Order: sequence, then structure tokens, then C-alpha cells
Amino acid sequence: MFRSLMTALGVFALVVAAGSVTAQQSNPANSPQPSAPTSTGCASVPAWNQLRTQLNAANNAVHLTLNNDMWATIVAADGTVCAVVQSGNDNLQSQWLLSRAISAQKANTANGLSLQAGQGQKSDLKGLALSTANLWKAVQPGGSLYGLQHSNPVDPAAAYAGSSQAFGTSTDPMVGHRIGGVNVFGGGLALYDQNGTRVGGVGVSGDTSCRDHMVAWELRHNLNLDFVPAGVSGDNARPDNIIFDTNNGFGHPNCLDPAAEKAAAGALSPTRH
Repeated sequence: MFRSLMTALGVFALVVAAGSVTAQQSNPANSPQPSAPTSTGCASVPAWNQLRTQLNAANNAVHLTLNNDMWATIVAADGTVCAVVQSGNDNLQSQWLLSRAISAQKANTANGLSLQAGQGQKSDLKGLALSTANLWKAVQPGGSLYGLQHSNPVDPAAAYAGSSQAFGTSTDPMVGHRIGGVNVFGGGLALYDQNGTRVGGVGVSGDTSCRDHMVAWELRHNLNLDFVPAGVSGDNARPDNIIFDTNNGFGHPNCLDPAAEKAAAGALSPTRH
């Protein structure tokens, strides 16, 4: 089953060449300018205040090795960024700054590679949700999705425009834009409402990819958007969970403490059905 699914997913591994653009905040005239904001489905996902409150709760609930503060981003079903938050009290110093854009990349990936309930041809995988943690193995050299991580670059104009003082606020410059990007390690999950409708994605970054996944998981649960139709984990209570087995086609390596990480993944809140 997994082999046929991996073959089907292989079409996503087309590599698109793209130039890189560097944001020059010190010279606004030369700074990249994002495209005009797109229409969004942000009304279907939680707003900034709720996202930040529940990120703090989720981050405090998952204890592993580093226990860093985090960034979290929500995108709508069309990939538009709806909200960007951080758990620390300083948007530039309390958590890894690079993780702001990575959290958006993760949200975009999980949203863009997951299906709505009832969609898909394989009966037991209709509504397949893929977490970013489920992609790690397939993108390794020789894997069926090798190169996927290079296929849809993050839009630097959207990621780095505006004042850094607005990062993580309700007016974060990424809001209203499609960030793009493909991420292939833990921390990104699709969001599903009670009808199995895929309403968007959430991405968390700022710690090991293992803990990123677990904080994102509890954040999604706190937001009541974990009505996940199907996944590849083999655990019906946690369909799109991280799989700590690099021999599995959807596997992911451990990070710093294999025993603790495996135990924590198995104790994550069951999804709603």
C-alpha cells in the first residue's frame, strides 16, 4: 500500500529552478516587495489572539531536551498566511528568528500535500493528511520524492518584507500573502474542521524538528481542528503522526533523546473523528 502511494506522490518531486532574493532591511528602497495580498479563507481558521494563546499552552505541555520558545503560522486552504505568532516575550531574541519563515513553510507544505475528507482514489486513504514529518524519508537521495524540498521555494519578498518589529504581531508582514515553500521535517500539520474539510495548515518551528511536531500537534488539538480523515502512521488515533523509523517510507529520524521522543509521540492527544 505504502509503495503504491509513494509512487503516486512522486509527481510532486519536480524541481523548479528559482533565483534567490536577499531581503535588505537596512535599505528599504532595495528591499523585496511582496505581491498584492490575495483573497483568503482566513475566516475558517483561528485568529491571532487564539493562535498565540494556544501556542503558549501547547509549548508548555511538551517537555523534551531544549524546550525552546516557538514560532507558529497558520495558512488558509489556499496557502495564504492568516496569522504569525511567537511564544516568547521578544520577537527577535526569545526564539530562533529563522524559524519564523520556517513555520510558515511548514504550514504551507502540510496544507498543500493533504486532502479533504472523501477525496482520493484509495478507499482506506481518502482524505489523506501528510504531516511534514511524514516526508523526511522520501526526500533522501534515491527516495521517490528526492528534490521535493527544492520544488517550491519560499517567496522571500513575502517572508522578509516590512519592519522586523511587526514580526509575530497581528500585522506581521507575511499576513495576507502566499509564502510558498516545502518543508520536509517535523512541525507542519493540516487543519481539519468537524466536517473533514481541510481549512488550512499550521506550522511550528523553534526547537528540534521532533519537538516542533509535537507542539504543533497539541496546538492543532487545542484549536479543535484535528478531525483528520486518514494518514500513514498506522495509528488510527494519530493518523498523521511522526514515525520514528527511517526504514519506513514515511519515516523520520530521532533528534536528541530517542526514548523520550518516542514516548512523547505515542502520548500525543488523539485526533478527533
